[in-house]
Amino acid sequence: MKTNSKNRLLSLDVFRGFTIAGMILVNNPGSWDHLLPALHHATWHGCTFADLIFPFFLWVVGAAIPLSFANRMDHGASRSQILRHVFGRAFILFAIGLFLNGFPFGLVPGHTFSWDTIRIPGVLQRIAICFLIGSLIFLYSNIFWQIVSTVFLLTISWLLLKFISLPDFGAGILEPNGNLAWFIDSHLLRGHTYAKALIPGFDPEGIFSTLTAVATVLTGVLTGHSLRSKKTQLAKTAWMLITGILCICFGSLLNNWLPINKSLWTSSYVIFTTGMALTIFSCCYWLIDIRKYQKWFKPLEIYGLNALTIFVTSGIIGRLTLFIRINEPAGLVSFKTYYYHFITQLIPNLMLASFLHAILFMIIMYFIAYELYRAKITIKA
Repeated sequence: MKTNSKNRLLSLDVFRGFTIAGMILVNNPGSWDHLLPALHHATWHGCTFADLIFPFFLWVVGAAIPLSFANRMDHGASRSQILRHVFGRAFILFAIGLFLNGFPFGLVPGHTFSWDTIRIPGVLQRIAICFLIGSLIFLYSNIFWQIVSTVFLLTISWLLLKFISLPDFGAGILEPNGNLAWFIDSHLLRGHTYAKALIPGFDPEGIFSTLTAVATVLTGVLTGHSLRSKKTQLAKTAWMLITGILCICFGSLLNNWLPINKSLWTSSYVIFTTGMALTIFSCCYWLIDIRKYQKWFKPLEIYGLNALTIFVTSGIIGRLTLFIRINEPAGLVSFKTYYYHFITQLIPNLMLASFLHAILFMIIMYFIAYELYRAKITIKA
């Protein structure tokens, strides 16, 4: 069953909601020192549940492009009007991402801020750039050239990582220090990269890895074409499931030569995570759009309707809990330290306490999403 718009899939809202709920779960543990293995990003090579969330969201962004743009065209929008929407949305997303990187701008005790050191890349910034490029490719090419663009980006990234020789390191380095992505970021984004990266100057949402992140969006675009096709729903489900399984197998095979790596966003990582997205979404599509098991997924649908709003809100609240101070006998502590102490007293197992904190945070964000849903408010960037 589709939502109010004839080109809007309920299952896509649910899958988007799943990714946002996953992002909140991964980003808000009680303690970063006590994480369940599945919620811990792979240190370098490898892939955990946490490493699936961001590519899933980019894939959803891509899948929505053919559906939403077709809907706009059906309502009389011209390509120039859609272009204005695309550039405007990309600009807003990028600006919000910078805002989150700088928040709270040194306005609270314990927080320092400088335009000279603000991180420029980020999650929303990557979404903005990939949405912009993916939309342009969709608007100015047909399906054949979109497939060619995807393959080209995956291939050129692999070749550049393997054959570009760097001063003092040589070619083909895929370790944190000495890889091409680190070299580009450390020179072009000097002083504006992720402060907690494995090596100074590197950024997991940096310049070079954005090439293959665009490919992730394009795999979503190609899926969107299939969803709009005249094939039966069962045929679409089978196509997504079979393609997903093949991508998982192919990405796992490529891992022998090009490691699956989120930080580098390697081509094998794109193929593997696209396969996972297709496999899981095909199940959502079958359960929700074909079998009509919709009420069971209502919480995720509610999350998905205001996905970016909830993501931004969770980031602001999460930062405030760190910088708001509570006066304790032992001295000033963050508000998060203050209330998390009570959780650890109730649950001595620190890993479970940290997980419970993430669950509670996710539930609080759901209540915010639910109030927006009940008020029939959908905020889009």
